[in-house]
Amino acid sequence: MFSLTQLFGRSTFSHGIHPPEHKAETAQRPIRRMPFPQQLVLPLNQHIGKPAVACVKKGQEVVRGEPIAEADSYVSVPLHAPATGRIRGIELMPSARGPRTPSILLDVYESATQEVLWGCERDLDSLSPEQLIQAVRETGMVGLGGAAFPSHVKLTPPTDHAVDTLVVNGCECEPYLTCDHRMMLEWTDALLLGTRIAMRCLGVAQAVIGVEDNKLDAVDAIAARIQPGSGISVKAVPTKYPQGAEKMLIKSVLNREVPPGGIPAQIGVVVNNVGTLSMLGRLLPKGEGLIERVVSVVGPGVERPGNYLVPIGTPVGFVLEQAGHEGRKSEIILGGPMMGTAVPSLDTPITKGTSGVLVLNEPAIDTESRLRSWPCIRCGRCLEACPMHLNPSMLGQLAAKREYEQMGEQYHLMDCFECGCCSYSCPSNIPLVQYFRIAKSILREKP
Repeated sequence: MFSLTQLFGRSTFSHGIHPPEHKAETAQRPIRRMPFPQQLVLPLNQHIGKPAVACVKKGQEVVRGEPIAEADSYVSVPLHAPATGRIRGIELMPSARGPRTPSILLDVYESATQEVLWGCERDLDSLSPEQLIQAVRETGMVGLGGAAFPSHVKLTPPTDHAVDTLVVNGCECEPYLTCDHRMMLEWTDALLLGTRIAMRCLGVAQAVIGVEDNKLDAVDAIAARIQPGSGISVKAVPTKYPQGAEKMLIKSVLNREVPPGGIPAQIGVVVNNVGTLSMLGRLLPKGEGLIERVVSVVGPGVERPGNYLVPIGTPVGFVLEQAGHEGRKSEIILGGPMMGTAVPSLDTPITKGTSGVLVLNEPAIDTESRLRSWPCIRCGRCLEACPMHLNPSMLGQLAAKREYEQMGEQYHLMDCFECGCCSYSCPSNIPLVQYFRIAKSILREKP
């Protein structure tokens, strides 16, 4: 068992908030597999970087696991068929990112098996680091924590930075979500295998798995399976939002600080999510592609909340049919309530970056006080909450005046990673983080 003495004297980042966790209703529910829908919608741009290019045509039959789109540049990954069926076509479809986007439509055969029919077993011990990174790329793996950054790129840090430590993010600090928690408990060996693979890719001898202390059963499960001399350790960190942000987590587990505007590699660190490494540990030995992921389906509007293994491309509407859906008026959010995005259409598919489907029904929506905002009263709560030590109050006032350049030059707007702590803590209900997203978007478009 994790010793209680290890709970004291733990370091953490300054500021942050403590929103209600809402994790109890799914934290103890084992991962369950969800059936196939009749049709899968597979966007070609499910990752950061250049969209994949389809390598199938209308009417073509594919089997579960077969590649159906190829990477189109270094920062790009392939896409695999989550089910056996026939390609209906390539059309513009609703996406989690907002605009309709080119997507492969796959009609699933009614008798399609859950067995993966495409793959090639590998002897991982015989591969060089370069071959391992190429194998990671062929899985189509991206960061499953929500960022969807291609994993092979993350495992290849710039050569001018000497990386010495892998930090594995098991915090899952967003309220409601428990999919990472369940993977740490149920896929522990796969997580540790994925961690060892990532360490070989990076050429590091040390890895630290950081887990918030509201998941000590996961800490115990991991600690019990770590092999002596592996260089892997697990560390409990305080439960506080946004502990799962990589800069915050690095501060908590290593007491190192990423410089403003910098990346973790500058201080010798690469961060990967536990879900990403767990899935790599499951896929790489079998040479399979990423075709499904664990999703927390939860919220007051869900009849059967839980953690489901969902085929990539499954429409949100089908997910809610399987999990049960209450209420006539609902708000559906992909991801957690702090950084997730609301979706306007039930046709929006689950993608590689979807960690949760949160459903708020009428009572939950009506109790929200966010329907109206008031003038800033200069209380300073947003300054006390911001983990990046920015001045959200001043940034909000400048945003209202459209002084975007001043926001960037004098108040370091681009250091904001949109965690939402400022909006959450604002008694005037000012949608600060939404203002900042708009301002950052405008600044990025300027020459």
